Formats: sequence, structure tokens, C-alpha cells
Amino acid sequence: MEKNRRVMLKLSGEALAGDKHMGFCEDTVKEVAAEVLEAYKEGVEIAVVIGGGNFWRGRSSDAFDRVKADQIGMLATVMNCIYVSEIFRNAGMKTRIFCAFEIPGIAPVFEKDAVMEALSAHEVVFFAGGTGHPYFSTDTGIALRAIEIGADSILLAKAVDGVYDSDPVKNPQAKRYDRLSISEVVEKKLQVIDLTASILCMENHMPLAVFSLNKKGAITDALKGTIHGTVVTAD
Repeated sequence: MEKNRRVMLKLSGEALAGDKHMGFCEDTVKEVAAEVLEAYKEGVEIAVVIGGGNFWRGRSSDAFDRVKADQIGMLATVMNCIYVSEIFRNAGMKTRIFCAFEIPGIAPVFEKDAVMEALSAHEVVFFAGGTGHPYFSTDTGIALRAIEIGADSILLAKAVDGVYDSDPVKNPQAKRYDRLSISEVVEKKLQVIDLTASILCMENHMPLAVFSLNKKGAITDALKGTIHGTVVTAD
């Protein structure tokens, strides 16, 4: 029997905020849910991580302690997971949230066997709280969890439609890569994921893809294996 495709989907918190740039744009989240549902119905095993940028962007001043700032950021991802998982559930998917730290009555601590059982039961699994430790970004949490559950790839749904050699907002002549290796990402210092996450992916042969969350059909296609953006190979 052919193994179901298993993917790690990263959703940008900022992109889910839509034009408001803070909180959530419910219409946007519902559109994402509808796209995920198409792949879900075809048996794709889906794990989701959501950034916290729609609520918290880190320290606003040098007077704010880095550890405390990171803790707030981790809690922001918990709020995002609760909200988005409920929208997914309302769209017709079974969902479950696991957190890097225990929140009684809301989310159990990440435990691989429980996660694998949830995926086998065709539940969309949400990973909240990053790694549970300060000084690690959501990127590191994504890479770590994807490797732990044996995902086929990491899919990064962002506000941009791929990886560029410079900021396309600031440079209209920026070149988009269709395909490159994770080692090139590290060497060229391209801002796909942070360095710690990049090294994790490189050492564990975990491929990635970057595409626009705002392009209609892009999420469904990516979950099924067709990328409208940049493919980052693990070699």
C-alpha cells in the first residue's frame, strides 16, 4: 500500500492577518482552510506551524528582556494555533494541537507517538510554542518537528512567492530562484529560514519549498506536491 504524503506546512502569522496586519483576517484563514481541505480529503497527512508575527514581533526596546520577549512570541503561536485549528475544524477537518510546553485544558506536550497516532487517524496536527525555549525561532521549531515526524518536506506559505536574491519589495530587479539547494541558501545567506533551521535541514536531508499564501490554489497544489514558487532541495 502506497504511503500517504506527509508534509509540514508553515503559515505566516502576518499573512493570516491580511490587510489589518494584526490579529486575523477571518476570510483569509477560511480561504486557507478551504485549500488545505482539498488535500486533506485526498489523504495527505498535514502538520501545521503558525508564526506569531500577527501578535508579536519580539523586543520593541533594549529595555525588554530577550527571554521574556521570546516567551510572549511562543504564546502568540499558541493563540494562532487555537484560532486556525478551530477554523479548520469548522471547514470539516479533524484537528489536534500539541505544544512544546504543557497548557492544561488546552494542549498536551508534544510527544511523537501521540502525534503519529493523530496523523494516522487523519487529524491535522498543529505544533504550538516553537521549541519551548528562548533564542530559537519558529523556523527551528518547524525543522525540528518536521524531522521528528518524518515529513516529506517543509512547505513555507509566505507573503512572497518564492526565494529571491534580494528583497523584491525594495529591488524591482530582484531575481526569483525556481530551484536551489539548502547549501546554497546557507552560502548565499538567503533569508528562507534562519541559519540554525537551515543546518538542521541540511544535515537531515529535509527539502523545503517557498510559495505565496495569497496565490489561489498554491497551498492545495503544494500539499499535493506541485510548487508555484521556489523548491529548496536537501542535497
